[in-house]
Amino acid sequence: MASQTRIIQIDGMTCSGCVASVHTATADIDGLDTITVDLADNLATVTFDDSKTSAEAIASAIDDAGFEATVANS
Repeated sequence: MASQTRIIQIDGMTCSGCVASVHTATADIDGLDTITVDLADNLATVTFDDSKTSAEAIASAIDDAGFEATVANS
């Protein structure tokens, strides 16, 4: 297992309900270890097993929940 930590910029979050939606959208992603969502900065910090998922796949799940998610350059 190769664990990675990445930052995802999330546009469109306005309240704690949005934060909950991001958590719900990513809850079933195999390989996602942790996600910490910062509403004030519109960021999520994700730690994941890169043999099972990717930062792009996590961002895509957030997009599917109605937000604009972009993986920050590392």
